[in-house]
Amino acid sequence: MRHLLTVADLTSAEIERIFAITEDLKTKFQQGLREPLLPGRVMALLFEKQSLRTRVSFEAAMIHLGGSSLFLGSEVGFGRRESLADFGRVLSEYVDVVVVRANRHQTVVDLAKHASCSIVNGLTDFSHPCQALADLYTLREMFGTLKGRTLAWVGDANNVARSLALACGKVGMKFRMATPAKYQFGQEARQWIREQVPELDIAVTTDPVAVVRDADVVYTDVWVSMGQEAERQIRRLDFGPYQVNSALMSHAPKSALFMHCLPAHRGEEVTDEVIDGPQSIVLRQASNRLHVQKGILVWLLGAKS
Repeated sequence: MRHLLTVADLTSAEIERIFAITEDLKTKFQQGLREPLLPGRVMALLFEKQSLRTRVSFEAAMIHLGGSSLFLGSEVGFGRRESLADFGRVLSEYVDVVVVRANRHQTVVDLAKHASCSIVNGLTDFSHPCQALADLYTLREMFGTLKGRTLAWVGDANNVARSLALACGKVGMKFRMATPAKYQFGQEARQWIREQVPELDIAVTTDPVAVVRDADVVYTDVWVSMGQEAERQIRRLDFGPYQVNSALMSHAPKSALFMHCLPAHRGEEVTDEVIDGPQSIVLRQASNRLHVQKGILVWLLGAKS
């Protein structure tokens, strides 16, 4: 029984296995076949944060695979009515996998300690592994191979950036980051990333032009994540020079792709002309969340594809 709390929980070979399952199931899906590999399996969704892509892609994925899904709202008392240990022990007696979207990463870690079923991190303040896996799968579709490619991150060193840095290290991609000095990875985060993927080729700067010059893909995310609303005004000022717009993209190779994990704050971290432009693959990114969630579920629950 395995959990997926961060990308560090996966070996490079396991990522490739998830991608192979994903590719097989996506091809069949496009041919009109929804292969029921997980009949009778039950997935529970515990979300403390709003969600479109994570919730719907996981629910649809499990239904396509022949299983069922339970979205558990406030009435189950998650984190309030009883201890997390008791909650996790009982819930995992009923279901095969729990997808958790939590405010604090420690909540997911603690739940995994006490659960007897697989726990999947659907997003925390520290990590968003499912997003990173879908992103790299999308890039593999576009490029054919990932090794040696360069991903340029422009913006906050947040949970998605941390997950992508790990994922890039696992598949042999270079990770470049441009963010204001006070928003870069802290010492503890840098050390953790180095311990998990010592082979990662990473460089961090305050200059967005420098990181996009040799980029195969330019990636950004919102400047104000959920829970940071009180910092909105200062963050908008600090990140203003880091907007991904036509001027910045003009410094990147013409073949460079644009990615965003969505939802986007158009006019802030990215302009309409970029996110809706010919280099943008954000819709393909979002679409692949469905297929990669299938790969994750089938891999975790042990079905053969």
